[in-house]
Amino acid sequence: MVIFAVCTWQVVTRGPLLTADERLGRRIHDGALSEGAAEFLADAGGMLVGPVLLAALITWQWFTARRHGDAPYWWALPLTTGVAMALVPLLVSLAKVLTDRPGPPSMGGSGFFPSGHAATACVAFGACVLLLRRAVASRYRRWSLVAACAVFNGAVGYGLVRRGYHWPLDVAASWALGVLLLWAAVTVARGLLRRRGGGAA
Repeated sequence: MVIFAVCTWQVVTRGPLLTADERLGRRIHDGALSEGAAEFLADAGGMLVGPVLLAALITWQWFTARRHGDAPYWWALPLTTGVAMALVPLLVSLAKVLTDRPGPPSMGGSGFFPSGHAATACVAFGACVLLLRRAVASRYRRWSLVAACAVFNGAVGYGLVRRGYHWPLDVAASWALGVLLLWAAVTVARGLLRRRGGGAA
């Protein structure tokens, strides 16, 4: 929350951090990664990738719970992560209107803070990792999932900046917002389970 607040404050006040941010953005934009690869990575953060995968995983867990008589209130974490995913476009759109940040030179216009693609990828794939952790017995494999998710989100963010769709600060703020939503989803799910006696999420 603090990171997101600081990023937003810098954008609204045109603080000194924006100079370094735009300098870094131009350097990444002129990087060696091809535009085709950058476009592919940027598109991986769209609504047709992560959210669809998350919906499929929630549906699969629902069918599995019905078939095998899973633990009561198994739905707590799928429900809260689904709500978190649904909140992303609303919160991102609100922040875009309030900040009205100009986009990179290749885009023009305004309303680029924060990045909807980066926030979508962070919440969708982060939620998938949370939902899969019970199915993965090995702690090493669990952390491997977390690491893969972090690397993937980093690649999506890099692609967005390299392609000229966003500044780095837009992406960083989206990651902060995404982590906050995932933390809230886990916290609420644990509260539901404790209240109903269903165990820990």
